[in-house]
Amino acid sequence: MVASGEFDAPDIGVSGRVAWRPMPLIGAEAEVGFYPGDFPDRAAFSSSRVEGFFGVTAGPELGRIRPFVKVRPGFFTFREAPEPFPCILIFPPPLACRLGSGLTSFALDLGGGAEVLVTPRTFVRMDLGDRLMRYPGPVFLRSGVRSQGFFGHDFRLGVGGGLRF
Repeated sequence: MVASGEFDAPDIGVSGRVAWRPMPLIGAEAEVGFYPGDFPDRAAFSSSRVEGFFGVTAGPELGRIRPFVKVRPGFFTFREAPEPFPCILIFPPPLACRLGSGLTSFALDLGGGAEVLVTPRTFVRMDLGDRLMRYPGPVFLRSGVRSQGFFGHDFRLGVGGGLRF
């Protein structure tokens, strides 16, 4: 689940992750997420979204719990709008109008979480993070005009399970 900092709408998706821990404190991981629904629900400017993050986690194992911090650069793709939607003809255009034709941009996931071993081979994981997304400029926002590209902040919460090999 993601709470967008630029749009007043939550976004719910599914993802898959592959992780490798070459050392007890350090892990490397790759995650790809898919948000299948139109965004936002009314006057949608994106038919679906895809994100990918590739980075590191760091944290000790404290018995059955592993708290960690994470730094994962990657990408975020807004797919083209599912149907035409109204945009006012001003310069700079509203951000939704810039994204309506589709856009892939840089994203960075910063945060942390915890893994809890349920059995020796299975675990439950909870992630909290700030997804920083690079938006294009110039654009018109609720807060005013951004003449250059900028980073938006999205609260990102993930809960899932996994299998250790």
